Amino acid sequence: MSRLILAAIIITTFFAACQQGESKTPVATDAAKAANAPVDPASLTTIQWLDSTLDKGTITEGEKIEVAYRFKNTGNKPLVIKDVRPSCGCTVAEKPEEPIAPGGEGIIKGVFNSANKLGPNHKTIHVVTNTQPDTYALVFNVVVNKKN
Repeated sequence: MSRLILAAIIITTFFAACQQGESKTPVATDAAKAANAPVDPASLTTIQWLDSTLDKGTITEGEKIEVAYRFKNTGNKPLVIKDVRPSCGCTVAEKPEEPIAPGGEGIIKGVFNSANKLGPNHKTIHVVTNTQPDTYALVFNVVVNKKN
């Protein structure tokens, strides 16, 4: 009888440990929580991208290039850029910290580091706003040639 109880305890412990290891619930940062917070429909506005796809031509490995995407608030509420998320660590992006007034324009800036990125590169910066839809993909393409 005691062997049966001991086996049940071992099996229960094993399954509990396996389930704890499989937890895939992401831990959200404060910025991610704010970006994914419910939006009040009364605060929504509209956006027009003046630049959403850029062709940066050809560069030499190791060079850093800047990208800039212009946009305009075409709605009647302040436009808030909640978050910018580059598709990989080779690109760093920054967003305007202040809301853009109706009729105003702004810029999303980024810097791409071409180190170890030989060949054609297709990169994306995801932008989260207080519009519908709320997420946009800004794209740039660049070909990186080997350094001589």
